[in-house]
Amino acid sequence: MVEGNKIICELFNSKVKIKEIFSIDPQKLDRTDVPVTHISENELKKISMLQHPKDSVAVCHLEPQEKSEDKAIQLVLDGIQDPGNLGTIIRLADWFGIEQIICSDDTADVYNPKVIMATMGSFARVNVVYTNLTEYLADTENVNIGTDMEGENIYRFEKPQKLNLILGNEGNGMRPETERLVEKSVMIPRFGKSRSTESLNVSMAAGIILGQLFKEAE
Repeated sequence: MVEGNKIICELFNSKVKIKEIFSIDPQKLDRTDVPVTHISENELKKISMLQHPKDSVAVCHLEPQEKSEDKAIQLVLDGIQDPGNLGTIIRLADWFGIEQIICSDDTADVYNPKVIMATMGSFARVNVVYTNLTEYLADTENVNIGTDMEGENIYRFEKPQKLNLILGNEGNGMRPETERLVEKSVMIPRFGKSRSTESLNVSMAAGIILGQLFKEAE
């Protein structure tokens, strides 16, 4: 399920196939190739996953996503559980032009409605695949980079030509079997004097690290 006209309209030019749309204002989604059913606001509330539903709900076909060849920069997610974090990370990947995210089997489901909403349509442009991370990280030719408070300062880090940026679980970080396959570690230095903030949200940390990794892209 994809909710909201803004995100639904992004799907029209994507690989995502829409089965049917239910809308309180069908004229805003006038598509001859997709069935659009006019519903009332009360009906919308019954089918929506949101507390305050928007204008439309699209029911889409689930397309199996298969891993393609390794890209120059990829994100690897080790047990990310929060749907909002996963959705934000997918949106970040889309922003920075990262085409593929590799996830452990226990990472949150990319098709969770909360994930879909948080991506704001980016899920249609980023290939998200689930696999056995230990096997993948052991075989990849990309340099596996983890995050660690004892790692190298990200602002002085020299980016390899091909890399996997590994992001661990919100509460526990990377699991030991993943950590053993990390070749380099980076950290975001703390500039503030307060020690009350122990760590950064994983999606926030991802944004900072990606911004630094891409600083010489242009």
